Amino acid sequence: MFVYLEDRDGHLFGYAGDPPPAAMTLSGSGAEIPELANRNGPVELIPEEVQGTQLASLGPECLVPIRGSSEGTLLGVVVLGARLSEEPYSASDKRLLASVASQSAIAMRSITLAEKMAEQMETQRRAEQEMQIAREVQSRLLPQQAPTLKTLDCCGRCIQTRAVGGDYYDFLDLGAGRLALVLADISGKGMSAALLMANLQASLRGQYALALESLGSLLRSVNRLFYKNTESNHYATMFFAIYDDGTRKLRYVNCGHNPPILLRSNGLVERLSATATVLGLFEEWECTITECELSCGDVLVIYTDGISEAGPNEEQEFGEGCLILAIQKYRQQPAREILDNILNDVQQVSRGRQADDMTLIVAFRSEP
Repeated sequence: MFVYLEDRDGHLFGYAGDPPPAAMTLSGSGAEIPELANRNGPVELIPEEVQGTQLASLGPECLVPIRGSSEGTLLGVVVLGARLSEEPYSASDKRLLASVASQSAIAMRSITLAEKMAEQMETQRRAEQEMQIAREVQSRLLPQQAPTLKTLDCCGRCIQTRAVGGDYYDFLDLGAGRLALVLADISGKGMSAALLMANLQASLRGQYALALESLGSLLRSVNRLFYKNTESNHYATMFFAIYDDGTRKLRYVNCGHNPPILLRSNGLVERLSATATVLGLFEEWECTITECELSCGDVLVIYTDGISEAGPNEEQEFGEGCLILAIQKYRQQPAREILDNILNDVQQVSRGRQADDMTLIVAFRSEP
């Protein structure tokens, strides 16, 4: 008796019975093998039928197909020689052989399914491990500590909806008490947005010293690089501001981003509206630089739409109105506590659901 099972190449390989080398592998090209896939039970042979075929060296008198669950699939075949009693295979013999083949097919399908499940689990494990590494790498691209200024208390945080995302914020030290506050939102989600976020961050950090000479030149260069390195349907909104600790003035460019909220110490609300279009859509790009002065007690909140659009549905979004109320409520606290409390309010409204990355920068003008 010889037992042949299908290998990874689709051939029938002799796994049991020690077949001769010439018949170690059976090809499906011979007519005697494909025909078995359509047979419901054992097939008796006579010597004349196998002469000149790949089965000839096995001396078969009975072939028992091991069939797959669908018609026309052959998982293996049992090749039986003459019975020791030299009597032909009886009907009960064939029923027994058919039952064994059927049980073998079930076992083989279970093993195959288990192998596929194990492969999928391993693939998923590796993907999750790689995503965790990507998450850790991306988190290192964000500021690891809040900047220190005499007259401005500021901090930021990014909460991603997936392992990685396209929101980006940064604090860039320009020296002499000057600090750049950056917040950007890349179109799209997931890994593609994360790669574009890293591209934008690299462009900014590689050139941000230009901001001291010309903020417009810096942003034009960043737009040009982003335009050349991304697909035509990808872009980024960004708010870029430079705060001067000595003059208490804020110079900024809003590149199509949500207008940051500036709550004045007297209770008035100002919105720092767009002064340029988004980055990456147009090769030729220009901007207008706007300036305002921050007074003691003023609170500036820069945010992505993951904050304003948070909520269980569109009718119950957190919205700009709730954000302004939250700033007014927590305005007397340090920047870190203002940020934590706003995020807590957002998560209460969204009931733990998060459809988009949420990124926030809070800057509190603390000293006269």
